[in-house]
Amino acid sequence: MQIGEVCNREVIVTERGTSVREAAALMRDFHVGNLVVVEDRAGVRAPVGIITDRDVTIEVVAMGVDPEMVKVGEVMGPELITARETETVYDTLQRMRQHGVRRIPVLDSRGGLTGIVSLSDLLEFLAEELSSLSR
Repeated sequence: MQIGEVCNREVIVTERGTSVREAAALMRDFHVGNLVVVEDRAGVRAPVGIITDRDVTIEVVAMGVDPEMVKVGEVMGPELITARETETVYDTLQRMRQHGVRRIPVLDSRGGLTGIVSLSDLLEFLAEELSSLSR
């Protein structure tokens, strides 16, 4: 099965210039633990990073820095691991394991953001598949 069939298509996004305080408020408002950081590339909403609630806590709050003064682009991880929506679930799982990430943005053929898949999404999918098999 392709990862595009499993991923969550409702992705909450932000931009590099958003303050960390605003990013934290978005996470709270939408009940998510991460935001995909995007930029416009020739009309395509391309992901360039991810900021997590852990990034906010460890890199800003714990350091006593004013979250209004720090931008998302300063805190997001340096490398973004992605998957194409046509890749298999197995290939995506392997990539996540190889890079030690728990969530991965899913891209269309033009490099645009189409979804996100997390480790818990994949565990739920695999549990359903195993349950179906056992019946």
